[in-house]
Amino acid sequence: MGIFSSLIGNAGVVEPDDLTHEYEKLLAEDESIEVGFKVIRDTFIFTNRRLIIIDVQGMTGKKIEYLSIPYGKITKFSIETSGHFDLDAELKIWVGSAPDPIEKTFNKKVNIYDLQKVLAKHIS
Repeated sequence: MGIFSSLIGNAGVVEPDDLTHEYEKLLAEDESIEVGFKVIRDTFIFTNRRLIIIDVQGMTGKKIEYLSIPYGKITKFSIETSGHFDLDAELKIWVGSAPDPIEKTFNKKVNIYDLQKVLAKHIS
């Protein structure tokens, strides 16, 4: 578990047990959650098989999109760190042959370097 156990305790990182309890209905029979990141209302879950992006939408948060991306379909990704005046960091993920990436913005609570380490582990 190396990388994942060192991430627990960082701001924005969610315990796998908490995520499993909340999102177990999304998991396949032999799938387990390794680490997750909470970003305001959205959540990124890294399982042993895929990345699940949970996008809470609307004012009430009743509408939720669950995007499942098998690691083998991620062709590349990039991170953009925050600057002195820009407090947000960005993650871009390209899936398959789609020309446009999935883009997400993170506040300072999420260490974007930790997030890219998890992606790099699964994609390489």
